[in-house]
Amino acid sequence: MNNFFRTIIAAWGAKKLGGGCLSTIIIFVLIYTLLGKCNNPSRAAAINPAHLKTQSR
Repeated sequence: MNNFFRTIIAAWGAKKLGGGCLSTIIIFVLIYTLLGKCNNPSRAAAINPAHLKTQSR
């Protein structure tokens, strides 16, 4: 996810869910981190199959 949209979504969620200053900051960091985890590719897709060989020059 784009960092700009990630920040906007996290800020909006923190504003809606936060009660005070400290809780808003904690919720922002939590939402921002969770949105960053959504973008990571799965580990299974990153493993190269053994039957595919790369060509050496």
